Amino acid sequence: MNSWKTPSLAKTGDARSSGEPPQRVRRPRGLVSEIVENLAASIRTGQMKPGEKLPTEAEIMARFDVSRTVVRESLSRLQASGLVETRHGIGTFVLPPQEAGNFKITAEDFATVADVISVLELRISLETEAAGLAAQRRTPENLVALEAALHAFHDSISRDSDAVPPDFQFHMEVARATGNRHFADLMTYLGTMIIPRTRVNTAHSAPEGRLNYLQRVNSEHESIFIAIRDQDAEAARAAMRTHLSNSRERLRRGSNAHTTQPQAGPAETPEPGSIGVNTLA
Repeated sequence: MNSWKTPSLAKTGDARSSGEPPQRVRRPRGLVSEIVENLAASIRTGQMKPGEKLPTEAEIMARFDVSRTVVRESLSRLQASGLVETRHGIGTFVLPPQEAGNFKITAEDFATVADVISVLELRISLETEAAGLAAQRRTPENLVALEAALHAFHDSISRDSDAVPPDFQFHMEVARATGNRHFADLMTYLGTMIIPRTRVNTAHSAPEGRLNYLQRVNSEHESIFIAIRDQDAEAARAAMRTHLSNSRERLRRGSNAHTTQPQAGPAETPEPGSIGVNTLA
């Protein structure tokens, strides 16, 4: 069996000034989602390929320190999503991508700046309401996870990183804080490619420079966090709408930037009219 790698999303936890690495936050109702997100990401990114056998229940239990019941519910969700199938007495296997007329957003749907803006418009409607629900329903554990994502974003800025993983993680934690698994499931499905910086060179082409650009994004995240922390649903909606709308406007202003398609090999040249590397909101 091929080695199983966990996607390198920012881990949640209590980010303290002591410099200690954040510890995983145990969310009893979120354990299933955590496993589903990890396995789904491994499948969709190609780390686990069609026909490959998933780790055994015992291996997943040990990896995530969860019960057999949690593992079985996670596998059931993956089956319901059409990602895997269980062959009784043999194991659970990755299925080929579904080609039916189901809703899907693929890398090809991010070929141009206009495509990225279209997805942002979808996110504005969905994530604005998610932020409002998160403000109404967030738990102390949700706040710890959100704050950890903010700290990770801040740390990434100083390391000359594009801060994509902690950016995505922050939006994922907002979705989780809604208490409605469908928001988190949708974010898991879309993955980090919904972040414009993975498709458009907005950070390095920003007039104010990469550092100021990312600091502004981080400040917008902080406004969302404060509203959710204070359980102000309207302020949370407004902050999220402002954040994503600002991202859309930044893309429109820089529409002469170029995106890049996932490269099959080194040093491929982008097609004319496509968007160049590297740059959610």
